[in-house]
Amino acid sequence: MSEKPNQQKGKKNGNGLPKKMGKMFEFRLNLNAKNIFIGLFVAFLLFSLFGSLGNAASSLNEKPLSTIVSDVKDGKIKVIEVEEGKLSIEYKNGDKATSRKEPQESMLKLLENSGADPKSVEIKVKDLSSTQVWLGILSNILPLVLTVAFFFFIFRQARGAQDSIFSFGQSKARIWNKDLPKVTFADVAGVDEAKKELEEVVDFLKNPAKYKLLGARTPKGVILVGPSGTGKTLLAKAMAGEAHTAFFSIAGSEFMEMLVGVGAARVRDLFSQAKKSAPAIIFIDEIDAIGRTRSVGAIGGHDEREQTLNQILVEMDGFEPNASVMVVAATNRGELLDSALLRPGRFDRRVVLDLPDMAGRKDILAIHAKGKPFTVTVDWDKVSKRTVGFSGADIENMLNEAAIFAARMSKTEIDMKDIEEAAMKVKLGPEKKRLQSALDRKMTAYHEAGHAVVSYFSPYLDIVHRISIVSRGMTLGYTLSPPEKDRLHETKSHLIDEIAMTMGGRAAEEVIFHEMTSGASNDIDQATRIARFMVMEFGMSKLGPVNFGPERDVTEWGKAYMEQQPISQEMLAAIDREISKLVDTGYKKALALVKKHRKKLDVVAEELIRKETVESEEFEALMGGPKKKTE
Repeated sequence: MSEKPNQQKGKKNGNGLPKKMGKMFEFRLNLNAKNIFIGLFVAFLLFSLFGSLGNAASSLNEKPLSTIVSDVKDGKIKVIEVEEGKLSIEYKNGDKATSRKEPQESMLKLLENSGADPKSVEIKVKDLSSTQVWLGILSNILPLVLTVAFFFFIFRQARGAQDSIFSFGQSKARIWNKDLPKVTFADVAGVDEAKKELEEVVDFLKNPAKYKLLGARTPKGVILVGPSGTGKTLLAKAMAGEAHTAFFSIAGSEFMEMLVGVGAARVRDLFSQAKKSAPAIIFIDEIDAIGRTRSVGAIGGHDEREQTLNQILVEMDGFEPNASVMVVAATNRGELLDSALLRPGRFDRRVVLDLPDMAGRKDILAIHAKGKPFTVTVDWDKVSKRTVGFSGADIENMLNEAAIFAARMSKTEIDMKDIEEAAMKVKLGPEKKRLQSALDRKMTAYHEAGHAVVSYFSPYLDIVHRISIVSRGMTLGYTLSPPEKDRLHETKSHLIDEIAMTMGGRAAEEVIFHEMTSGASNDIDQATRIARFMVMEFGMSKLGPVNFGPERDVTEWGKAYMEQQPISQEMLAAIDREISKLVDTGYKKALALVKKHRKKLDVVAEELIRKETVESEEFEALMGGPKKKTE
């Protein structure tokens, strides 16, 4: 069966015009009270303008009635045309003039009373048409109508302004539109535990009888806590798609307004609407905007926000029971929330969403790969390993960027190279084609080669995935060593090797150029951070298994972040010495490896200068074979 691709071409509408052209001539009348009033006012102005212009023109040839009577007596006038009180005069010599008389007075009697002969002139009486009658009536009534309409319009505007003030207290929540494309739990991956919790909550609302039979009560609230991009809002959308109940969605910041008390009023209005639609779900996104820990007087606080929070606490579990409304909230700053908000009876369930593991990333890739053509060479296991530290949003963005790269190259399918480039862009930023001198390129090449060589000969580190001297974001080059599997524990040996690899670039600079450059500033910062964690929190130093705590802590009396110094000056000096010792140990190890394998360092650096980017297989071939790794 053949198709006719041009069958719809030139299709016309009912007016005989093509549809596209028909749309060009389409217009709509918006006949509301405001537009009608403006139209009538403009019409009145035009009517008055043209009327005054006509009167002004006719008044130029107007003569007094006494002059007309005198001219009749003298036999100068041929025709007098009478129209109400207006007289149109035609003289025998062809001249024309106008005059006026009382509308109710007869022209014949007027001439007779003045001593003129009515028979000496032709008198024509012109009757008014219905149009002229209506125009006369309209000219008298329209000003009154417009005056009344004007005051009515002003009154309505004032009343609307008053109503808008009272509408501040109305909830701004959006009710889920069932006609929109539905998101279900099948569209969510990588957060299986959180999805299971929310599926159970939806089942509570769908089938409450089987839970009540066993004496279980419906959870009052569920709070989703996790980093940005892990799927908190997506899970809420899935709840809206799965639950056959009313679903209200609002952001935490939408409760606050410029008027005092508006936040609490909107909370009351929101829960009132939800109760009328019960059973119902209320989703509050970014609840930390109103749910932060309340301050004690000495520290100060935001009274309006605290009033709003207090109202939420009362509505969720106050004196009046509220079993038919469930609240789902999301935040990426769970540590800031008020303890009264998180207690059982309000938010019964706290669901933590972490970055997806390898299996989760593979499931997320499968969801976002739908609708995109990929070549058979794409290794999804390799992609899931490559994207350690990516959130669900990062993975979606990566595949979208890969599709854009493929389209830019006029490809019909997305290949592994497109995905690799997209992953680099998402993590490090786009490539920057900077003009560098030969010395700068050489320094960058040896710096990155130093990282790679030290990593290769450090048994506790992962395999080098890629080395490049192409500038991205704030970096002049990079060496990637993503873990082959998710690591839950860090050993001291692995962290020492991490410090050594991080300082490998500085070690290569010293060996090759006998100089130190500013290019290692970020490496030094990263190595120092690792050493600080080892000493202060992991207990991996001579100071023993003591946690010296964060630099900032929470005061119980003020419920606020305050600078704390619980460590003595002597201990702080000891901590600094241990941190310096760990960094120095890693640097000396890197320096020894670079000196020992100087020839391999030169080979890798020269290859980087020649090709700019070296992949894992090429690097291992240059180094003499696959890396021997210790688990």
